[in-house]
Amino acid sequence: MGFPLWGLATGIGSLPYLNPAPALKLIKHDLAVFPHWPQLPRRSGAEGFVRQFLGALEAQGIVAAGGKPRFLNEADEWPERLTAFYSIYLGACQGDETAIGSFAPERESASGFYDFLETAQAGGFPDAAGLKGQIVGPLTVGFQLTDAGGRPAYYDPGLRELITENLAVAARWQVGRLKVLGKPVLIFIDEPAVSVYGQSTYITVTREQVAADMETVAAGVKAAGAAVGVHSCAAVDWSILLALDIDVLSFDAYGYFNSLLPYRRELAAFLERGGVLAWGIVPTSEAALEENPDTLIKKLHLFWGELAARGVAEERLRRQWLITPSCGTGILPEPLAERIYGLTREVAARLREVVDD
Repeated sequence: MGFPLWGLATGIGSLPYLNPAPALKLIKHDLAVFPHWPQLPRRSGAEGFVRQFLGALEAQGIVAAGGKPRFLNEADEWPERLTAFYSIYLGACQGDETAIGSFAPERESASGFYDFLETAQAGGFPDAAGLKGQIVGPLTVGFQLTDAGGRPAYYDPGLRELITENLAVAARWQVGRLKVLGKPVLIFIDEPAVSVYGQSTYITVTREQVAADMETVAAGVKAAGAAVGVHSCAAVDWSILLALDIDVLSFDAYGYFNSLLPYRRELAAFLERGGVLAWGIVPTSEAALEENPDTLIKKLHLFWGELAARGVAEERLRRQWLITPSCGTGILPEPLAERIYGLTREVAARLREVVDD
């Protein structure tokens, strides 16, 4: 198999704490074998997952710093700013570590990342078999950022290119920092906005554009020597994501399993080439209060059976998996997030017992 760390539990990214310490404590307790660094969106606006990795664009005056992020393409110095950015970008593409470092987020934008690194370097995750990071997807950024006229930046080919290239190098920087810890690294590209494809109000968003932009970011991850996954927590056209050069597909299995059924052929091919499904079987809502490991595992076995009945190899479904919450928990009450992480740990542990038997 291409990705070695199957059969484990990990998280999507966000947690509701205001400081990294309790987040890292929860991750160490429940996701000790495959920990992720925590995004803390409640801590400040700078930690919102769209803004976290825009630092290089902000530093060159390409994107406005602070407030709602937008491109400053009305500025008189726009050509000079583009030239300065691409000078750094090209240096990063050639492996210049100083240039790559220009794409690092400030600590105030990713406090959980830096505290995670320091904790891991101090031996705080002794049982870790691998490390997981995450970065926002280009489609999501493209529809959150606007141009100077207030139009979504995604519709401007030049601005869309800036977004994807910035994220590709930012992902490369993240992998480089995590790899220092000496463990396999997996990066999820969080792309909820892929759900706009196929909607009548977004008819100019093409399959080819979505795939090309995702591949650009994924290539940045792979160039740095990490595995790459894509996470989306809605009903989407899964054939686009399953055709990408990725190792893991992460989805909200609890709420949107049925959306996967029309793509059984693409899913079978993905598993055949070594792909892993990250099953978001633990709901990130109050539904988690009504569930327990037995009910969630029963639901998961039912889903596997439905796919197997449609021609997807059941043996691969029962082996090539990760267990995660269905989405991030950053907006939930802390006790609920803690229950969700506990369920995630327990479901994965019980599934491993069955596989090992």
